[in-house]
Amino acid sequence: MTEHARQDRTSPATEARVRDSFGRQGLMHHLGARITEIAPGRVRIVLPARPEVTQQHGYVHAGATSAIADSAGGYAALTLFAEDSEVLTVEYKINLLAPAAGDHLEAVGTVLKSGRTLTVCRLEVFGVQEDGSRKLVANGQQTLIRVDAPKTAA
Repeated sequence: MTEHARQDRTSPATEARVRDSFGRQGLMHHLGARITEIAPGRVRIVLPARPEVTQQHGYVHAGATSAIADSAGGYAALTLFAEDSEVLTVEYKINLLAPAAGDHLEAVGTVLKSGRTLTVCRLEVFGVQEDGSRKLVANGQQTLIRVDAPKTAA
């Protein structure tokens, strides 16, 4: 395997850590979101469009759109952190570019700069139709902080 190919894959331990953490997120479970891609510095989350996540006009609510974007960026950052680290969002800004319509939304978090303490991610959310066509409905930027994972009781 080439060095470049290794960089395109997340270790099984990191993938398991990300999936385990995501599984503990009550909001993501409540929304019906799921992770569909984990790569070093990149995570994709899919949210099916359904009445429970819409606003009064039938589009996916900005709160749900923002929540999956925030989580995608956070988990993208976590893929680059040591096993004894966790991540918390310090701030994020979202631009809602178009009504969030489609069969489902895809949020993609991509690390732009990973530092010892702070990490910056690009956030993109696409409305995806049943035929696979995609439209960018939101984009943003996020700053995250690396924190020590809580110590487990012995």
